[in-house]
Formats: sequence, C-alpha cells, structure tokens
Amino acid sequence: MACSFAIVSERTAMTRSAFPFFLALAIGLSGPAQAGQAVASASAPGVFVPDAAQAALVAKARRAGATDITTRPAPDGGMIVNGKLDGRIFVLAIPANWNREVVLIGQGYATPDSTPKVPEDPTAPSESGGVLRHIYGEGLAVGVAAFDKSGIATESGAKNAMRLHALTTRLGAKRHYAVGGSMGGSIVLALIELYPKAFAGAVSMCGVTEGWRPLVQQLADTRGAYDLLTEGTPYALPGAHDLTRSGLPTEPPAGDPNSGDAFRAQQKMRILMPIFALFQAAKARPDGREARIIRQVAAVGGFAPDPAAIGAPVYAAVLGMDDIVATMGGLPIGNGSKTYAPPEMSAEETADFNRRMQRYNAAPHAIAYARQWHEPTGKFRVPLVTVHQTIDSLVPFSQSEGLGRIVAAAGNGARIAQYAVPPTKMPLPGGFDGYTHCGFSPKQNADAFDAMRAWVRTGRRPGPEAVK
Repeated sequence: MACSFAIVSERTAMTRSAFPFFLALAIGLSGPAQAGQAVASASAPGVFVPDAAQAALVAKARRAGATDITTRPAPDGGMIVNGKLDGRIFVLAIPANWNREVVLIGQGYATPDSTPKVPEDPTAPSESGGVLRHIYGEGLAVGVAAFDKSGIATESGAKNAMRLHALTTRLGAKRHYAVGGSMGGSIVLALIELYPKAFAGAVSMCGVTEGWRPLVQQLADTRGAYDLLTEGTPYALPGAHDLTRSGLPTEPPAGDPNSGDAFRAQQKMRILMPIFALFQAAKARPDGREARIIRQVAAVGGFAPDPAAIGAPVYAAVLGMDDIVATMGGLPIGNGSKTYAPPEMSAEETADFNRRMQRYNAAPHAIAYARQWHEPTGKFRVPLVTVHQTIDSLVPFSQSEGLGRIVAAAGNGARIAQYAVPPTKMPLPGGFDGYTHCGFSPKQNADAFDAMRAWVRTGRRPGPEAVK
C-alpha cells in the first residue's frame, strides 16, 4: 500500500520491508527518507533549457519575488521550478500543457529539529503513491512549500502555501485546490476556512481534521498509560517520564558523531524496542500480563492494540511534546478532571491508576492557538472530500468522525463527502503485522482527487462509491 498526499516524512513506506518501514514510521509518522532525498526521476543529463513559454513563466516568477530559481525538466516536456519565497523554499512542477489549475500540497509531520524540505521531484512515481504524477498528468501544476519549522507546523504550512498561491496566481493560475494528508489535512482545513476565496476545492487524506487537541490528548494518554503499566518492567521507556515534556532530545549533544537525522532515528528506535519486546512477550503469553497491558494502554489512548498503533503514538509523544508546547505557547491539553477507566482492572486497581496518573492543565493561550491552527468551524464554502481508514496507527478514525459532527452542526453537510475505507497492515519486526498510517492505494488517492475535482467542475456531489 502506498501512502497518501502526506509527503516529505509521510510518504510511501507502506511498500517497504518490515524493519526499514517501522524505522521510517518513527522518522516521520509514516514514511521513509526525507523528500529532499527523493530520486529526481524527471531529470535528464545535460543542461535544461526552458522553451520560450517556460522562460516567460520563470521571468514572471522572478518579477513576483521568487529568488534562487533553478529549473529542471519534468515529464512530457514540463518544467520543475525550485526557488524561495521570502526565504522559504518551494518546488513547482508545471506541465507543458498547463491548464492554469494548481494543486497546493499540505505536507506531513517531520520530527522536531529536522530540516524542513520539499520533494526533489513532485512528479516522481514514488511521491505520495504516484498521485502527484497523476495530477500532473491531468494538466495541473503541483506546488509544495516548505515549513518554517519541523514538528507541528499547520500555521507555517498554511501561510507558506498562500505565498505559493500568490506566486502561481501571478504566473496565470485561475483555479487552486488544497490537498494534504495527516498533518497536511490540518493545513487543508486551515486553508479553506481561513482563506475562503482562495481555493475551489480540497482533499484531506488521513487528516488531523478534528483538531490537534484531541489528538495530542490521545498521544499523552497513551504515553501516560504505557509509563504507568510498564514501570519497573523490562518494557519501560527510556528517558524522562514527565508527560508535559519530551522524554528524549531530538538534537544530538555536542561531540556526538552522528548527523541529526541519524541521531533522531536512533532515539526513535530506543523508544520502539521496548514496545517491540512487550509485544513479543504478549505473543508468547497471550493470556499473560503483557497482553493485558497492551489492551489497557490501547483502550486508554483510543488506539488499536497493535504494535504500530501503540508504537507510533508513544514515540510521537516522547519526542514531540516539547515542540508542541513551544509552538502553541503552552500545553494545549489537560486531564485534571479526567477519570480513566482501563479495562480488566478491579475498582482498587482503577483507583490506583487514576491516583498515579500525572495530572496537568491546559494553558489558555495554547488552547487559543490550537483552535486557530486549526480546529475547524465546519463553515468552509468549497467542496471537501475526506478519506480515512477505519483503523489508522497514528491519526485515528475519530478525527474524521469529529469533523463530520462539526460540519453537520454548522449545517454545511452539502459541502463535504467523507469516505471510510478499510484499514491495511504491513509486516513489522518480530513476525508481527501492524496497522498503517495513511496506507491508501494509489487508486484511492487518485479517486479522491478526481472525485473532488469533478464535483467542483460539475456541481454534482460524488456518490458513496467514489472512493472505496
């Protein structure tokens, strides 16, 4: 299975072998190498010379304020443009038969302290399961703007997409679509709600579409339950255990010989290995304590009792909480009045669990930030197609359900078409299978975009079988 529009760190790992995939899952919440390392399959030997029409577009881009522009060949006579807008890098793939429509991509999450990047070649078959190549092949330009920072980046993702929107408008674009997966889904919702006249339609795949607060609370609850239930066992997590802070650093210390990316990969595996060991023990003793711990952690966090669906949320919380707090200006979640009810516990055990669970309160400023960037109002004015697997290892299906409730409460159901598709699994180390994050097929990715675009062009809402 191929990943969706959640490019850069969330890309096509579903086709990889077990160990490289799960390491990749750790690197970017569902994908392998950084997109800046992608193979530029459109490139050819020699110097690319734009034709007259392409040279005119490059000149317009410079006049519009783009700097550091370079060009390369794209498939079928098209052109890939790399450059900077206000110091932020971007990439734009423009087909030779450009129809003046543009798709702006909301990228996926990248581990804090990693370098924000864009795909080297958006038209490469490896990018997003080939869906960007599909879009490009339909005559649309595809643009991606880098974040200002890694980690939580809905705000800069949306603002930098709008910089690219302004540039492509100067180049002659007449219609824009917003498309994204995972964190990119949060960016998509921010774009169509905060910039209501900028886009004709949008697609979110496996997106953070209900908002960051419910997801971050699930991550913290999963980590907290795991910490409590594995305390004093061989399965305990390394590092600090304050749920309001990251447990391990994501920047190598002075003198560490590893690169930043290599150091972060090592940190993620430090977190995942005890989780793997827990699942190995549970596999050997299905009726034992370890299997019960897995069921309890999964129930508290709202994820599946699955190595990927526990591993991904735990490492995301352990490595990402400092970035969440720094980005939002405080802690956006709280559990001060929450009563936890793990299954398979006596009343006394439940009381002890609640007594020992770390308590914390949300900061009002952080709540306000999370609401702005972004919790949907449901009042967008353009067609929106969302697709979510009914079980996802990182962004749960409840995010899609939550968006549906918000849109219904806003009386805006005529502008959304939501699709629930079956979950997929991939092989993991130790002989396990684990649920994917954004594990869509290339056809599902393409069908979602085509359904949205047809809706925009015809005014007819897609039917229930448009994406399956």
